[in-house]
Order: sequence, then structure tokens, then C-alpha cells
Amino acid sequence: METLFASCIGFLTSCGVFLILRGRTFPVMMGLTMLSYAVNLFIFSSGRLTLRGAAVLGSSEQYADPLPQALVLTAIVIGFAMTAFLVILAIRARADLGNDHVDGKLPETGKGQR
Repeated sequence: METLFASCIGFLTSCGVFLILRGRTFPVMMGLTMLSYAVNLFIFSSGRLTLRGAAVLGSSEQYADPLPQALVLTAIVIGFAMTAFLVILAIRARADLGNDHVDGKLPETGKGQR
């Protein structure tokens, strides 16, 4: 189970980095979102991965650590706010600049391509 979990974190991280390096704003937003999911999974795994563990004390001998869960919940809320702000910023930049490239400039085309 740990190998699958670590593979998922690695896959999300690699896809996030790949999308952040794109030139348009929407892939960059998707990349940041995937990176935040990877970080959330990493924080969640810091509380140990247990199967059939109770969420609160007293109902089972094995229980899940509530601190990583609280940290992940806080990170999800902050990540959602950051994504909403980034979407509004991208829409504003698209309206002001006329394109959605990260640097605000259209890519140069070859002389034969117009």
C-alpha cells in the first residue's frame, strides 16, 4: 500500500511540474493544483497509513492521528482559495493583455508561418 501511495504522490508531482512549465495560464493552474494534491497526500501520509483505523480514540485499538488530517483540511481550504484567486487573476490578465500566456507575450512564429 505504501508503494502505491508513494507512486501516486510521485505521479502527481511529476505531472504538476510538467504542467507548471507550460506557457499558458490554465496548464499552470492545473499544475499548481496537482502539486497541492501531492503535498496534501504527503502530509496525510505523515500520520502513518493504517487500514481500518478509527478516526477518534476509544472505538478501536488502532486509531488515525488527527493532526495530519487537520493539517490537510486546512491545506485544502487554503489551496481552494489560492486557486480561486489565480483563476480571477488569469481572467483579468486575459482581458487586459488579450492572450493567456504567462509572460503576456505571444510566441514568435517563423517567417513562413503567418
